[in-house]
Amino acid sequence: MSHTELLLLLLFLHLLVPFMVNSRQQWPVPYRRFERRPAVDSYCKALYPFCPTGDRDGRIPVMKDSDVISVYRLQTPVWEFKYGDLLGKLHIMHDAVGFSSSATGTNFTMEWYELFQLGNCTFPHIRPDVYPPFWCNQGAACFFRGIDDLHWSQNGTLEKISEITGTQFNDLAHWVQSDNETGIYYETWTVQSDPTPNATTWFESYDCSQFVHRTYRKLVQLGAKLSSQSQTNYTKIYLYSGEPTFLGNDSTIFGQPALKNLADDIRKFYHPFRPHQSFLDLALSLLEAYKKVMVDKSFYLYYNFEYWHLPMKPPYIKIIYEEVALP
Repeated sequence: MSHTELLLLLLFLHLLVPFMVNSRQQWPVPYRRFERRPAVDSYCKALYPFCPTGDRDGRIPVMKDSDVISVYRLQTPVWEFKYGDLLGKLHIMHDAVGFSSSATGTNFTMEWYELFQLGNCTFPHIRPDVYPPFWCNQGAACFFRGIDDLHWSQNGTLEKISEITGTQFNDLAHWVQSDNETGIYYETWTVQSDPTPNATTWFESYDCSQFVHRTYRKLVQLGAKLSSQSQTNYTKIYLYSGEPTFLGNDSTIFGQPALKNLADDIRKFYHPFRPHQSFLDLALSLLEAYKKVMVDKSFYLYYNFEYWHLPMKPPYIKIIYEEVALP
């Protein structure tokens, strides 16, 4: 090889390497954000209304710059209003942040949760009139007056972790509204390669606790100092799989006759998780779901409005109540 040919080869490799690096799949897959929140489809209805006592437009009151605002870490069992502390015994917890103004004595609660309840955000509806699985999946922040002390402290946590100024609170409020407008959908699952500390994370969850973590990090960026006298644990639901395979979106999978077998398989996978089943149907569906995930070792994940196939492996799924230190 001549010096000229070698030089041209090196130049070619120099130009090719960035392309090769950029073309590699990034793990975890970045959560996709949007310019604005879309309108809600009329098919999607919540059993319990979202943020019934909060401002309908998501506005947060402005505090005086000289005010001192106490910040509280809030945690309670999921669906405590219906099942008491039952899910708390399984460490399935809901997280929020509380605020209290020293100038006015007014308390506020801020939380992020599903618009159409957890089941609709985790699994789609299989509709006979719509070929692709139909998702009612949005999550949003809710800000409302008051802190229900008994609700948060009886079976969970109500702990003061910081004090901030009114200026810091107002800056946080602007960030919350921007975060809320661009991060529009809920994601239940965290997907990892295995349960070890050095595992590869394929997908991160996007839920109430992740909103709380983002809020804490923003508070620190704004100059707040956070401290807790208790262990700061949060619920995460893990799936374990080999490296996921990207499949496509609704139009590429359900709009291509050549992919009809894949499209039908995805619909069949989600069928056992359909809502409003009888007790007998539910029992049969659980057996069917067990076979798909733990025998066939297959799971279809819907993330960023796109489908991925997960080659499942033991221990398949775990609910872990793990410590995440304050920033």
